Amino acid sequence: MDSLQLKNLQAPLKQQYRDDPASALVTLKASAQLDAPGVSCRVETGRAMVEAGLHPATGGTGLQACSGDMLLEALAACAGVTLRAVATALDIPVGGGTIQVEGDLDFRGTLGVSKEVPVGFRDIRVRFDLATAATPEQLKTLLHLTERYCVVLQTLRKPAAVSVEVK
Repeated sequence: MDSLQLKNLQAPLKQQYRDDPASALVTLKASAQLDAPGVSCRVETGRAMVEAGLHPATGGTGLQACSGDMLLEALAACAGVTLRAVATALDIPVGGGTIQVEGDLDFRGTLGVSKEVPVGFRDIRVRFDLATAATPEQLKTLLHLTERYCVVLQTLRKPAAVSVEVK
């Protein structure tokens, strides 16, 4: 896809959202089934079922997907798609590359070993290794706009209100 194709694809959507802002609000959904054996669940990804379980640092076997890994994978995927869209829209040449996402967890918090240790990621790092002939200014713009428009990154930086209930 080139810049013109992307702009033509998105132009009617952008106009629709300007004309009818409510139409831009979409509720994304995810669900997990508690019918998997042991301390695990099955998550519908839209493409396949993934069985999620405990991370080996909390007693898991490592054979099931870890939700922490899935969060980092979602960030890598979102950053990659966003980078590609920005590069395409601005005609910034990106021939390929990788996105590495790492996150540091202290499992003493998760396992309740220490109440002083927070539960969750302490630090998350995203690194882009790009095959590109882009100028330094283009790369600066590409990174800035990728950060600005990456939904997962922005949600992690400015957390959404989350409600939890039991039915």
